[in-house]
Amino acid sequence: MLDHLSIQCADVDASAAFYDIVLATIGGQRIMDFGDVIGYGVPPLPDFWLGKQTTGNGFRESHIAFSAADRAAVDAFVEAARQAGAEVLHEPRVWPEYHENYYGGFVRDPDGNNVEAVCHLGA
Repeated sequence: MLDHLSIQCADVDASAAFYDIVLATIGGQRIMDFGDVIGYGVPPLPDFWLGKQTTGNGFRESHIAFSAADRAAVDAFVEAARQAGAEVLHEPRVWPEYHENYYGGFVRDPDGNNVEAVCHLGA
């Protein structure tokens, strides 16, 4: 059900050094590195992300992505969240900067976390 998980860190370099070591013991590795955002997993796609703490005072916003079977399910997820009163952060669309078929929509949960539904299949 989960597609990927991101956490915010006070010191990305220190956290990355730690995760480089501990995730290697279970077959994980650094797959993408954008400096202040690092993705880990088992190739080809990362499923665990570290990023610099940029929001909140003491609160660290989490990003949780749930895997959707198709694009219609992503659309339905965002609409259901909207109907429940959630803030829509990003309407569903293709995000080519991630990959050519990445289709996701993002909402804010009641605690302030960024929650996404994503489909990796083409239209």
